Amino acid sequence: MKRVFSGVQPTGNLHIGNYLGALKQFVELQDEAECFYCVVDQHAITLPQDPKELREHNLDIAALYMAVGIDPSKSSIFIQSEVQAHAALSWVLTCSSYTGELSRMTQFKDKAKGKESAPTGLFTYPLLMAADILLYDADIVPVGNDQKQHIELTRDLAIRINNRFDKKVFVVPEGRFMREGTRVMALDEPTKKMSKSAENPHSRISLLDEDSKIKKSIMKATTDSEAIVRYDIENKPGISNLMDIYGAFSGKTHEEIEKMYDGHGYGDFKKDLVEVAIDGIRPIREKFNEIRKSQELLSALDQGRERAQTIADKTLKRVYETFGLGRK
Repeated sequence: MKRVFSGVQPTGNLHIGNYLGALKQFVELQDEAECFYCVVDQHAITLPQDPKELREHNLDIAALYMAVGIDPSKSSIFIQSEVQAHAALSWVLTCSSYTGELSRMTQFKDKAKGKESAPTGLFTYPLLMAADILLYDADIVPVGNDQKQHIELTRDLAIRINNRFDKKVFVVPEGRFMREGTRVMALDEPTKKMSKSAENPHSRISLLDEDSKIKKSIMKATTDSEAIVRYDIENKPGISNLMDIYGAFSGKTHEEIEKMYDGHGYGDFKKDLVEVAIDGIRPIREKFNEIRKSQELLSALDQGRERAQTIADKTLKRVYETFGLGRK
């Protein structure tokens, strides 16, 4: 059975872009692979975080994993910092990487742009991500398209170390990237990706939003003056984005949606999209609230940590022996 690893940062409420692009894949994969889903809190502190809020967000993300359908009896859900081998392997990979390849990482360049100096953690972030993946001998890594460069670096590091020691120290992972049509854009600026850190709260629909907030955000969403429900990502990015959301929650194709709203304006379409989105999100929100208050969450995290620790320790021991670290 193949092994899957992926993780989500505990920095704010997840939105429908996270759900449709990544979390739905997480749920599907648990029926065909051995899955490890991590709350990557060590990645979160590359920027300053309030300690109390961070701990609460750790639990929120773990509860959302379960609320969307990740089953702790099938998949291991755990918090990154509770398995110390992540940081330990990250140092080994740091010593096996080069400043040149890290300086070419697009995400670092974007986040450091215009700044005289940037946190070192932002620069070495891809190495901790590589450690997360390689620690579990992951075959498949479901991530967003913006992580392709980081996956390539992970593969390069694994191959480099395997070649250096002329043996299979690491499994070389494959990225599984977001499916076409599941990239959700901002509701107010449909040429930009939906973001949980955007200043305008109506630019996104979060998985824990109340029905009234979902309705307001959709009704305020940017469209165009043509008022024809037609999929045209180039010339009609706003309505095309809303059609993607409608299709992702309803299972309908763009062609079916166009036929349904032939002769109708955006008002009718948006009203129906409100109902479709609410029907898709409300069960997740209600399930989250149940899980967050129960002991089920803590039990799942304990169980997940134990499973992760067993595999992580085994991998780290193999790496240490290969590099000559420790006494034996």
